[in-house]
Amino acid sequence: MAYDMTARRRALRWIRSNVELRTLLVLAMVVGGVWAFAGLAEEVIEGDTTTLDEALLLMFRTPGDLSDPIGPGWVEVMGRDVTALGGVLVLSIFTFAVAGFFAIRRSWGTVVYLLGSVGGGILISHSAKLLFARPRPELVPHGVEVITSSFPSGHSMMAAVTYLTLGVLVARVMPSRALKVYILALAVLMTVLVGVSRVYLGVHWPTDVLAGWLAGAAWAMACFLGARWLSRRGAVEPEAAAVEEPAAPTGETGPPGRR
Repeated sequence: MAYDMTARRRALRWIRSNVELRTLLVLAMVVGGVWAFAGLAEEVIEGDTTTLDEALLLMFRTPGDLSDPIGPGWVEVMGRDVTALGGVLVLSIFTFAVAGFFAIRRSWGTVVYLLGSVGGGILISHSAKLLFARPRPELVPHGVEVITSSFPSGHSMMAAVTYLTLGVLVARVMPSRALKVYILALAVLMTVLVGVSRVYLGVHWPTDVLAGWLAGAAWAMACFLGARWLSRRGAVEPEAAAVEEPAAPTGETGPPGRR
């Protein structure tokens, strides 16, 4: 017993001295995301989410007319515009735009890592759809054309993979804490909007979208950890330390030079 306690203390001391708390938290998010995705996939395969999926999907339809999404016609048009933000073309444009940002900074290692991270995540998304092969919802008419299977939502997962991965890679080199928060918040907003639009247009079950978010977020966090590990070896651009914006001076109302 004494030996076990000593070994535990040594292990805890090693973790405290060699592993950062933030790294542990992000790693826990990665593991949690993968675990949640696996649990959700099991529930979907067993059909336990059918009732919930149908109820949530019908919330986006006009009572008495399942062919009409809730809201005026312009909302449906906007839904199609938003859902395009999760398409391959738009995501590719954003990816190469951010790659150009790092290329201008001559951070070639980050460029390669960024392209590999986004490309790998999209490949996993397509592979998962082939693996599960869940049929698309037939409860309501589809608002856009679809040709692939339903689980997980490809648009939702690819949006999470792309926007969140690009967000964490760009935010980590920004020196301003406000910029970091803004970039990450924008990435999360884009991801959420794309997912909601897929349910609104009737082309995905809500659990498809949730699974896409979970898998994509876990991938983005794993890419963040990979970037931290590579930056310590000089392979990618190092992370900039977050600094607070200086407060504006107060109490001086006269013209400059006069006291």
